[in-house]
Amino acid sequence: MPLPPLETTRYDVSDGIATITLHRPEKLNAYNGKMREEIGALFDETDADDAVRAVIVTGAGKAFCAGADLSSGGDTFDREAPQHQPYLEKLRGPDGVYRDGGGTNTLRIYQSLKPVIGAINGAAVGIGATIQLPMDIRMASTSARFGFVFARRGITLEAASSWFLPRLVGMQTALEWCMTGRVFDANEALARGLVRSLHAPEELLPAARALAREIAENAAPVSVALTRQMLWRLSAAPHPMFAHRIDSRSIQSRGQSADVKEGVGAFLAKRAAVFPDRVSSDMPAFFPWWDEPPFE
Repeated sequence: MPLPPLETTRYDVSDGIATITLHRPEKLNAYNGKMREEIGALFDETDADDAVRAVIVTGAGKAFCAGADLSSGGDTFDREAPQHQPYLEKLRGPDGVYRDGGGTNTLRIYQSLKPVIGAINGAAVGIGATIQLPMDIRMASTSARFGFVFARRGITLEAASSWFLPRLVGMQTALEWCMTGRVFDANEALARGLVRSLHAPEELLPAARALAREIAENAAPVSVALTRQMLWRLSAAPHPMFAHRIDSRSIQSRGQSADVKEGVGAFLAKRAAVFPDRVSSDMPAFFPWWDEPPFE
């Protein structure tokens, strides 16, 4: 299915790496309903395209995403306000409650079958901070700033960040950042584990692409897709036996695959592997193993 015309994002695929760029630079890439729809469509595209081996998400201009577009003023977060209806009506549940729009994006990123690297190039506040949480690796510019500012706007955490954030930085840091709502710098984000590494602004995207290439050029796509979902989903399981059950099924399935024959053969022959299996057609029969979550 072809992508719709992109108004708030840009999309490029090169050397097996898809780059999604939030693109409202005149608004510091502020998030709106159209951006929500485009991000969802782009992650559907990256999952469906076997040429894509890794995904980078970044922002145009000097910001990553400065949060929700507040041009509606006090009605910005009022789901019943008329100006929001074109984008929100489809999010209304049977009980009349609207799904949180940012959460539809973070859950979609969480479900991704391709590894996702955030290249946080500047201000990342509100949804700009929470949308990066389900990305697998976050790399930041030294000029980046972060803020979970919701309590300072009179609202609460969104985008399922109450689930993601404590897993990344621990409960104490998550509580401090969210209850104070303060904006903090890239050094603090690194020290507390929100980001993997800091880079000079001009070196951020090259560093992100180098990491994406390391994955794309060396790892089997089906193995990466399974590994990503196993780590994200099974880290929240109540007992390691849940992981053991999936490990056992996965090892048995992959052990009979063309990929493992190629991977072992390439290792023994001291050559680069060329993995034949594809995410679009060769995921094992037991996948997905989890129950469908609410709203899907």
